[in-house]
Amino acid sequence: MTYKVHSIESAPAAAKEVLEGVRKNFGFIPNLLGVMAEAPALAKAYRTLAGLFEETSFSPTERQTVLLAISSENGCTYCVAAHSVIAGMQQVPQEVVGAIRDGVAINDSKLEALRQFAVAVNAKRGNVSDDDINQFFAAGYSPAQVLEVVLAVGFKTLSNFTNHITETPLDEAFSQARWTKAA
Repeated sequence: MTYKVHSIESAPAAAKEVLEGVRKNFGFIPNLLGVMAEAPALAKAYRTLAGLFEETSFSPTERQTVLLAISSENGCTYCVAAHSVIAGMQQVPQEVVGAIRDGVAINDSKLEALRQFAVAVNAKRGNVSDDDINQFFAAGYSPAQVLEVVLAVGFKTLSNFTNHITETPLDEAFSQARWTKAA
């Protein structure tokens, strides 16, 4: 099935306010939100979780590390491209973004511990080991940040799964960061 990428004009009434807010913040409506608008509650949930994740104790670099790691682990070509561009806008070091995109360790040991923990929480569906948590703590992270990673997994599950199901077309704004998962 092909899913429509809604504009403000074509979106269900309950999604119009979300799309208007996105356009105001970003200057355009990313295709992901245009697709999500088909189910207004999904679009609202996604934007709400995005805002809440911005309120976590993680720095912008840490937030993008988590989001890129989860999206890469899930093979979400759309989200990896989008977050690569967003990471650049937030001055995340290119070597960090490149390492995650290439599936290799990040040279910064604290960010690498964060990447590994985010992947573990996602891949193990939250059933991480004491070892996983202790390594995360040893890198300088807190119990609250364990739960903030859980928030990120929930947030990215909404977008990654939507993109897989709907095959969301990549926006021109993200096309220079097109990505495919290494075999």
